[in-house]
Amino acid sequence: MAAKKVLDVGTKVRDFSLKDQNQNVFQLAGCKGKKVLLSFHPLAWTPVCAKQMLSLEKSNKVFKKLNTVAVGISVDSVPSKSAWAKSLKISKTGLLADFWPHGGVAKALGIFREEGFSQRANLIVDENGRIAFTKIYPIGQLPDIDELIEQLKLI
Repeated sequence: MAAKKVLDVGTKVRDFSLKDQNQNVFQLAGCKGKKVLLSFHPLAWTPVCAKQMLSLEKSNKVFKKLNTVAVGISVDSVPSKSAWAKSLKISKTGLLADFWPHGGVAKALGIFREEGFSQRANLIVDENGRIAFTKIYPIGQLPDIDELIEQLKLI
């Protein structure tokens, strides 16, 4: 099956709802008027993914100043995300479970890998629900949080 390509900048993102580590429902449409950083990581409980999510947590105040909601997303289940968030002491950042349908949001955005998990990727959705920035990273590379913050300042 050929890989679907990542949505282009300017494309409207279809609304979705996913549960976070606390069983709260995150809905993209509920963020209208704010920017949303969708920070995809392949799998919980891995070192680079942990650093990626901790960088979101540490930048929470900066995101708020930039009118941005930052969330981490992977195919892991809610119970796994909950235990992982507790182990990492993440309390301000939503860790969303794209568990069922398996990788449905990642597939819709064109970043699902045939191995059964998403790319390591960051997508910024603007206040009107359109893709404003996308970047796919090598699986083993930690995304540069400062680069993302600079992009958010430009949007």
